[in-house]
Amino acid sequence: MYGHMGRLAARVAAGAVLLAAGCFRPPGPASAPGPGDDRVPAHTAPRSSSTPFWVNPHSTAARQAAALRARGRTGEAELIEKKIAAQPVAEWIGTKAPRAETARLTRAAARENRHALLVLYNIPHRDCGQYSKGGAPDGAAYRRWVAEVAAGIGDRAATVVLEPDAVPHIVDGCTPPVYHRERYRLLAEAVQRLKALPRTRVYLDAGNPRWITDPGRLTAPLRRAGIGRADGFALNTANYRTTAENRAYGRTLSRLLGGKTFVIDTSRNGNGPLPASGHQAMSWCNPPGRALGEPPTTRTGDELVDAYLWIKRPGESDGTCKGGPPAGRWWTEYALGLARDADW
Repeated sequence: MYGHMGRLAARVAAGAVLLAAGCFRPPGPASAPGPGDDRVPAHTAPRSSSTPFWVNPHSTAARQAAALRARGRTGEAELIEKKIAAQPVAEWIGTKAPRAETARLTRAAARENRHALLVLYNIPHRDCGQYSKGGAPDGAAYRRWVAEVAAGIGDRAATVVLEPDAVPHIVDGCTPPVYHRERYRLLAEAVQRLKALPRTRVYLDAGNPRWITDPGRLTAPLRRAGIGRADGFALNTANYRTTAENRAYGRTLSRLLGGKTFVIDTSRNGNGPLPASGHQAMSWCNPPGRALGEPPTTRTGDELVDAYLWIKRPGESDGTCKGGPPAGRWWTEYALGLARDADW
């Protein structure tokens, strides 16, 4: 039993037309091929057949691997190419030209009969003014941005992870109550608009098992945020909790939501989280000794788990901690550590 996305992947293959909470920053603008520039770099490993998602041949990891190769660091380049650049990684949609950016990405995916994997992270009052503070200036701006993204997707296949942190930050009290009603309304409207598209799947972010430890506290908020119209929910975005822990938590939350399916971010959970250190930032911000988790796949062996996804881009820094560069910037040594410690 591979779940809904596994069945979808099978149809594609058959030729059918087919955070500790919130402490992360989205990567820089996504990169997609332009006209006549859709070739995979010569040294990139073949794409996995166990996922319907598109691999961006011009991803940050692919470019950084090419730079390593140019400097004669061939072994390291091959490691990044095989373990990171060859995998489908989510594209975080920016704010400068969302329609054009989304259209470029989804068109590039469609040319290969693949699905674009996208993250929308622009809700007003994002991250409670913490490390990833920002987002749209107001509700009207957010609605316009979502409309532009939806126009960019159009009738092409896409899977969207919607607004990491947004619902859990309501539940944990980090987002001030004055913003709650608007946030619920914006999320529900975003789900509705995206689900009006013919080939778009939507997963509302639901945090991770060690954030809102009682999944029952999430059920009513997720319903208000539009989970009824969404395809399901997303767990472990940019975090390190183990796949087994997320599966158990997700199955409980699914039962409370009437059987909704879910996806898990496995991008950096290969060794699980850093053992408790008494300092919160130690556990989420560039923790040492971590590893890539399961490669992205829809073959999860669990009918409730639609996919293991790489929502956070492995190799990009969580912030200027433990010697890392600013959040969202590539960190070669950390990327190499994640790749070397992966057990596949």
